[in-house]
Amino acid sequence: MTTSALITNDATALGLLAVILGVVFYTSTSSNPFWKKFYKYIPALLMCYFLPSLLNTFGVVDGHASQLYFVASRYLLPACLVLLILSVDLKAILSLGPKAIVMFLTGTVGIVIGGPIALLIISAINPDVIGGHGPDAVWRGMTTLAGSWIGGGANQASMKEIYEAGGNIFSVMVTVDVIVANIWMAVLLFMAARAKDIDAKTGADTRAIEALKVKVEQYHAENARIASLRDLMLIVAIGFGVTGFAHFVADFLGPFFTDNYPWTRDYSLTSTFFWLVVIVTTVGLGLSFTRVRHIEAAGASKVATAFLYILVATIGLHMDVSTLFDEQNLWYFAIGIIWMIVHASFMLIVAKIIKAPLFYMAVGSQANVGGAASAPVVAAAFHPALAPVGVLLAVLGYAVGTYMAWLCGQLLQIIAV
Repeated sequence: MTTSALITNDATALGLLAVILGVVFYTSTSSNPFWKKFYKYIPALLMCYFLPSLLNTFGVVDGHASQLYFVASRYLLPACLVLLILSVDLKAILSLGPKAIVMFLTGTVGIVIGGPIALLIISAINPDVIGGHGPDAVWRGMTTLAGSWIGGGANQASMKEIYEAGGNIFSVMVTVDVIVANIWMAVLLFMAARAKDIDAKTGADTRAIEALKVKVEQYHAENARIASLRDLMLIVAIGFGVTGFAHFVADFLGPFFTDNYPWTRDYSLTSTFFWLVVIVTTVGLGLSFTRVRHIEAAGASKVATAFLYILVATIGLHMDVSTLFDEQNLWYFAIGIIWMIVHASFMLIVAKIIKAPLFYMAVGSQANVGGAASAPVVAAAFHPALAPVGVLLAVLGYAVGTYMAWLCGQLLQIIAV
């Protein structure tokens, strides 16, 4: 493909992305007052997406001609999913009690149903928002938002490929994701500061949370360790080994359904990428029941997150910043706000009915909407020792995110049709 971009060598482009990510992470963890204030309002994740987009917007790199996203989405994304999911400790999650699981699943259902409801409301006000059935149809972009709000960035990227969302609608939905999710997180943090008063009014029993604080502290004190070279090589072997196996099986299943059951295209069963994601998710869950999951103590999820941020940066290369200033995009923000209101309403109503502590409601919601990056922040707002609880529920979100976001996508597709 011919391009007029200043940089056409993908190795050079990858180097630029690596430098951008390094600068963002260096400044976001700096003690400098300016950077602390800057990242208080501008999330680091948004910068990792936005800065690479400037390379595409100003013609430094042609994101559409580059193969970096294809490589990241086919190799780094599956490995990322495996390493995130294999650390799921279902026993530890179940020990939180049924109310914690109920609140988490309530949040998931609220997102699955909230998307179609938001699309119905906005399409009734302005039918043109639906935007047909092309790559940039709003429902396709909303599937990526569902992936992010149930699981995380990896699930979001998965939905982008499975439902073939166009670059323009995806870039808008990423912005909607960050802005709306951060507004809701601010509300949760505000409520966390008043947790005792709220729990007292609702009559919630918080004794299990106090016991959990002690258990979580003991577990991490006994298992955390500094990663050795052996640990890192095992992490790489597991991540890419499962990825290779998933590619092998997906290359068979995709064509099999295409040739024998073409009608399954409506359910994404003819997509090799769909099978790739489903296989790595399933294998990751299977490994979580074995000793392999203990590799998390050496930082498997950190390696996975590094892969994820590289993927986010390559996605940013497909974004054209100028499209964000289109008045049409205001309707997309309206969709996101209504969607979050439905989710929040589900959470608050169920929490009131079952008298769940505010901690379960807040962390259950953020484990869905924010994922492993922000769920611990909300959990720590209640007590620093509870931050790992946010990670546990967020990882569960990674595990179910692909399945539930796919279901939400099917509902959205029905409404669009």
